[in-house]
Amino acid sequence: MKNKKSSPLVPSLRFPEFWEAGEWVEKKLVDIVTPSIRQVTKPESSYLALGIRSHGKGTFHKPDQAPEKNSMDKLYLVHQDDLIVNITFAWERAIAIVGKQDHLSYVSHRFPTYIFKEKVSTSSFFRYVIIDRVFIYKLGLISPGGAGRNRVMNKKDFLQLTVLLPKIEEQQKIAACLSSLDELITAHSQKLDALKKHKKGLMQQLFPAEGQTVPSLRFPEFREAGEWVEKSLGELVEVIDGDRGKNYPKIDEFYKSEYCLFLNAKNVTKNGFKFEENQFIKKEKDAILRKGKLQREDIILTTRGSVGQFAYFSQNIPYDNIRINSGMVILRVKTEKIKPNYLYIFSKSEVLGVCIENTAFGNAQQQLTVAEIKKFKIYFPSLPEQQKIAACLSSLDDLITAQSQKLDALKKHKKGLMQRLFPVVEEE
Repeated sequence: MKNKKSSPLVPSLRFPEFWEAGEWVEKKLVDIVTPSIRQVTKPESSYLALGIRSHGKGTFHKPDQAPEKNSMDKLYLVHQDDLIVNITFAWERAIAIVGKQDHLSYVSHRFPTYIFKEKVSTSSFFRYVIIDRVFIYKLGLISPGGAGRNRVMNKKDFLQLTVLLPKIEEQQKIAACLSSLDELITAHSQKLDALKKHKKGLMQQLFPAEGQTVPSLRFPEFREAGEWVEKSLGELVEVIDGDRGKNYPKIDEFYKSEYCLFLNAKNVTKNGFKFEENQFIKKEKDAILRKGKLQREDIILTTRGSVGQFAYFSQNIPYDNIRINSGMVILRVKTEKIKPNYLYIFSKSEVLGVCIENTAFGNAQQQLTVAEIKKFKIYFPSLPEQQKIAACLSSLDDLITAQSQKLDALKKHKKGLMQRLFPVVEEE
C-alpha cells in the first residue's frame, strides 16, 4: 500500500492496484441494498429471536422465546449477510450485519432487513461502513425524538442515505484486510479471556473457600504448614481517609500536569491503577493537605460509587506523589504478619468480594464506611507462603497486562488503518 495525496473522495491509503482507480462514488442506500421481507407465522413452540446491541456491538441471541409472551402473530426471518437495523435505536448505532450464527433467527417488524445488490457492495465491506461516525450521524438525523431513548428511524429516509463506495474489487480488498485484522483481534481477545479465567480459577484454589481454613491447592513445601490465620482488616492495617476539609481542591485547582497526582474515579479500576485521564495539584496545594497522601506499598480501596476496587502503589508506579480523593481510603499495613503485596492479591479474592458486596449500602450510589471496612475478614498463611502466592499470581498478572496491551495496540492499529483506508468526509 502507498500514501496518496488526500482528496475528499479518495482515501489517504490505497492498495497499489487501485492507486489510479479514481475517486470513490457517492451512492444512495436504495442503489446498494434491497429490502427483504421474509414474513412467517409465529412459531407455536419456543424459538430463537435476534437482537441488536447499541453502539455498534453486533447482534445477540434471545433463545427459547415463548410464543405466548409475544402478542404479534407475524414475525420475520433473517438470513446470513443481511443488513439489519433496529429502527428504535438506529441513532444509537443499533445496526449490524447478520452473521452465520444468526441465520434463520426471528425478528419483529422493528428490525427491517436488507440484502446487498450483486456487484455493488457486500456485507463484508459494509460492516465497516456502518460504524463510520458520519454514517451514524446521518442515522441520528433520520430518527426523530420520542419518549426516553426511543427515536424511531424513518425507513424511507434510510434508503435515501448516501455513502461513498469504491469499485467492488477495492471493496473486497479492504474487507479482506480488515477482516484478517479482526480475526487477529478476536484471537488475542480469546487468549486474554482464557488468561483471566485461568487466574480466577487459580485464585479460588489458592485461597480458602468461605468457611474453610486452608486452601484446596498449596505449593508442595507448604502442604503440611497447617491452618491459615484469620484477622479483621482493622487489626492488620490503618484505614486512612483523605483530607475532606476546607482545603480540598476545587475544580480550578486541578491541572493536566503538576507536582502531585490527585486520583479520580477513573484511576482506580477493577484491574488496579489506570492512568489515562489524570489530574494534578500544585506542590503548594499538596503541602496544606493533611491526610490522604500515599506511601509506597499502600493499597487504595474505592468507597463510593464503584465500590470495592483496589489498586497497589508498588515501586513500579511512575508517580512519586499521589493523593486519594474523597471516595477512597488508604490501607496501610501496620504489622509484620502480612505483606502488602499479598494483601493486595487477597483483595481480589472471591471471599473478600462477597464480603464487600454484602457490606456496601445505598441505591443511587453505593458506599462503604471505614467502620465496616475494618471488620473485613482477612485470611493469610506464613510470610514465605504469602510471598509464594503473591509471586505466582503477580506473574500471571504480568501476562494478562502484556496480553491486554497487545490487544489494545491491535485495536488502535485497526482504528488508524480504517481512518486511512476510507475517505475523510465531514458531517453535513
